[in-house]
Amino acid sequence: MPTPSLAALPIRRLTLRDLAACADLSENRGWPREEHKWGFLLTAGKGYGIDDPDGGLVSACAVTEYGPHDRPELAAVGMVLVADRYARQGIGRRLMRHVVSLMGTTPLTLHATPYGRPLYEELGFKVTGRAEMLRGRFTPGGPGTKVATRPATAEDLQAILRLDEEVFGADRTHIITRLPAFADQLRVAEERGRIIGYTAAWPNMDTHVVGPLIARDTETAQALIASLAAHTDRPLRTDIDVRHEDLLAWAKERGLASVAFNTVMTYGIGELPGDWSRRFAPLTVAAG
Repeated sequence: MPTPSLAALPIRRLTLRDLAACADLSENRGWPREEHKWGFLLTAGKGYGIDDPDGGLVSACAVTEYGPHDRPELAAVGMVLVADRYARQGIGRRLMRHVVSLMGTTPLTLHATPYGRPLYEELGFKVTGRAEMLRGRFTPGGPGTKVATRPATAEDLQAILRLDEEVFGADRTHIITRLPAFADQLRVAEERGRIIGYTAAWPNMDTHVVGPLIARDTETAQALIASLAAHTDRPLRTDIDVRHEDLLAWAKERGLASVAFNTVMTYGIGELPGDWSRRFAPLTVAAG
């Protein structure tokens, strides 16, 4: 039978049954397989993809919605991938147009690589910021901090959710409540019994990714990162908003090196909601 044209291949919802195919697609494009992250995105959000008639996936992406279930206030698009053999044939553009159409009036955000940015600009996404990816083995040192940190407990969850919604600008209960199972560490910073920040470290290949990172100020963010580092023997990786210059400089002094920059883009909204001054790093750039 003749192979159907690429334009005729349907776009469908992905499920956890597609986890291996998503990981294969990542590997095909030179990315880590990242099954742990793909599994999280496919359960906390929605995946969309195009099946390859010869097996596997032609393309895939993940969409994570925030706010009320029936009327999301924001959605993050990530993991937009096209198999190498189908690259530069308009597949990524078709998949993204499908997502934009499906989301209707819901504002969108994404972190674009230099390679992907022209496509997103063509689709109407606007640049609103940048994030710098850091990676390395954390080296303790420097002045100590007075900020107290500790492992989070079940009793902290409501306070974490309130702080997160205030800073992120939309309810992401379905994300935060999955952190205890997804992450190896979940820690809070507190002052006089009040939580002033929280963060997590979740496993990704040979690293621990620091995110989300919500903190009252730079000192609190530093204390949270240092507390995570003290309880892992893996290198750390994180994506920090470039406006947090002091935290970036401190992290580099502590052994984390710059790996790459991503452009933060939005569609249908001028700026991201919430308080960027307390939002230091995302859970993952794929989920905003």
